[in-house]
Amino acid sequence: MESNNENKQYDCSRGCEVYRTDEGELNCSYRQGCCKLEVYDWLAGVGQEQVRNYFEVRFKNTRKGIYVNGSGQTVKTGDIVIVEATNGHDVGIVTLEGPVVARQMACKKIDPATFEFKRIYRKARAYDIEKWQEAIAREHETMIRARQIAAELGLEMKIGDVEFQGDGTKAIFYYIADGRVDFRQLIKVFAEEFRIRIEMKQIGARQEAGLIGGLGVCGRELCCSNYISAFQSITTAAARIQDLSLNPQKLAGQCGKLKCCLNYETAAYIDAGSKIPKVNAPLEFLDGQAYLMKTDILKGQMSFSYDPNSLANLYTLDADEVREILKLNREGIKPDSLKSEPEPVKPEFISAVGDDSISRFDEARKKKRKNRKNNNNHGKQQRPRREDTKSKQ
Repeated sequence: MESNNENKQYDCSRGCEVYRTDEGELNCSYRQGCCKLEVYDWLAGVGQEQVRNYFEVRFKNTRKGIYVNGSGQTVKTGDIVIVEATNGHDVGIVTLEGPVVARQMACKKIDPATFEFKRIYRKARAYDIEKWQEAIAREHETMIRARQIAAELGLEMKIGDVEFQGDGTKAIFYYIADGRVDFRQLIKVFAEEFRIRIEMKQIGARQEAGLIGGLGVCGRELCCSNYISAFQSITTAAARIQDLSLNPQKLAGQCGKLKCCLNYETAAYIDAGSKIPKVNAPLEFLDGQAYLMKTDILKGQMSFSYDPNSLANLYTLDADEVREILKLNREGIKPDSLKSEPEPVKPEFISAVGDDSISRFDEARKKKRKNRKNNNNHGKQQRPRREDTKSKQ
């Protein structure tokens, strides 16, 4: 029998849940939807002979790879398997199979004919899972101690995460550093302290955020831990093109760098901005000069005002109309007036001052209380008194 849900432990860094049965046996199962960089298998149940032996195996956080099944056993999604490693063996979870694996290989530019795939040895046994969980339990303490050692040696680096190999003989230390770091003394101390093989892997701030995960200001999972695997350079030019305020607190993500989502709509804004004419001077009209106050790039509209210091009366024109007026001004012709256009558009911003007044519900409550009193009095008048009923009898 399985144990209660209270005894279950959810390891979202690897996408599995671990629990012990009443007999003391350790069980570990794949928990879909809990993994970082998860791929939805929209071709589930569809077979393809060319990729029937290829599987995606997931390890901790965003580390995963394509492996070939050389065990002869039937492997399916959710199985915990023993796979080939550089030294020893590793333990991972099968998360993809079938035609979607071929699409993943195409995205990663893996040619099955020339690529040297590592093998899946076999399915994990109870002993393998026990040893795997013991290695996982050492990761947090090892990371804390590794940070202390790096600080004692005076190295300018930050150790963000530690991942143990499934057999417990090797650990990968993920670190961030602005400059070059001399690891010769550090690796010696690590090897003496932890008695394992050491691998140092440098990552960037965006990759660290993907490893840790979290929620963005939009309320959704961070893109770097959800689906982004190749990070592009992002500059403040993307914010300027979209007319965003250059506020570092709003433009920076949890990694401290510019948000990756700034690049999502940049191409659309560049395309729409190319259709907007450049206005370097006020438009000339017979009744005065009209100054450009704001531009709606996506709508292709430009708003002008006769007063350069006020947004009270704005006259909105399409980009084509502004282009024609500029052409007339270059020829020395001044149109009559902007006031011949429809009434000026008021600012879209509406002040909410007073809407949250504490006493805004008082009148309605008073009316309800009065209605209740009137109904109660009316009911009392209709009810006969006990004395009256007795006298009538």
